[in-house]
Amino acid sequence: MAGTVTPRLPFDLQPDEAVLAHVRRHWLYFSLRMAGIVAAGVGGTALLAWLSWGLLDLEGTASRVAMVVVAGWATAWAVRGYFTWYRYQNDTWTVTNQRLVDSLKRHWFHHQMASADLVDVEDLRIVRSGVLSTLFDFGAVQCQTAGNVPNFVLAGVPKPSRLLAVVDAARDAARRSLGRPPA
Repeated sequence: MAGTVTPRLPFDLQPDEAVLAHVRRHWLYFSLRMAGIVAAGVGGTALLAWLSWGLLDLEGTASRVAMVVVAGWATAWAVRGYFTWYRYQNDTWTVTNQRLVDSLKRHWFHHQMASADLVDVEDLRIVRSGVLSTLFDFGAVQCQTAGNVPNFVLAGVPKPSRLLAVVDAARDAARRSLGRPPA
């Protein structure tokens, strides 16, 4: 299709393979986690600073040590925030016309990827529970496979019903192309 942009994928597409869906967790997962990190980082830094220079009124060497502790606390939470963002950006699921790929990069030196052929997907199920997942329309798409990885769970994805329909239609098309009847 003209105007369609293929997302940057952590794997190479096979010949005649096309991306049907490329998703990551719902933005609410990232937002809530990042809000907690910001609260701990900023709140903890402010509390340590207040204790050091407001309540205890530290001076001299003790003040310098407190400054290093406060700076260390803020830096540690900033690094944690960065890697939370990095993981969110690099925790993706891709549905192609041939396979389902789960890719996760926790940090620069870690990459975990699993792939299942669509013809091996046996059962599909959506799990959505809770007020937030109902209000913001996100949940998990569980795919039971006949391959080495018995279950693919696409957790916290937006619009799970729509993604299930994409996987289901692609699975049926892949089975028809091999001469197998859709399940």
